[in-house]
Amino acid sequence: MKRLHLHVSVPDLAQSIQFYETLFGAAPSVVKDDYAKWMLEDPRVNFAISQRDRAAGVDHVGIQVDSTAELAELAGRLKAAGAETFDEQATTCCYAKSDKSWVADPSGVRWETFYTFGEATTYGTSDALAALETAKPQAAACCGAPAPEPKAEPATSGACC
Repeated sequence: MKRLHLHVSVPDLAQSIQFYETLFGAAPSVVKDDYAKWMLEDPRVNFAISQRDRAAGVDHVGIQVDSTAELAELAGRLKAAGAETFDEQATTCCYAKSDKSWVADPSGVRWETFYTFGEATTYGTSDALAALETAKPQAAACCGAPAPEPKAEPATSGACC
């Protein structure tokens, strides 16, 4: 079953955790120095917040899937709609390992479709999102992180949530 994803940049992580714990009636499932995440069942959402030198507000939205087949289906729909996608394999972002496909919608809102298959010890960065920023300047960097410096590594070794 698919799960909606919403990532919000916040100016004060501790204050925001307290607010969302009260709103959701649940503690976050992941808490780091710069990040927190709730995996809620009602509503079925992966809700994340981060404090990473970004403007406060919605950073990006997305759809989390349960398999690589579902990810391929969603990425195919994006491509069929004429959107340029930026795909990543085995990336690290938001303290998780995932395969993903990024796109900016016609108004510049960043969407990620992703399949998560493990935890990570670092937050991560994204070469694919740097490419998305170049193609769609109104789109921003990964999960509230500043845009990464260009690397000599291939995009598949990049990382993001």
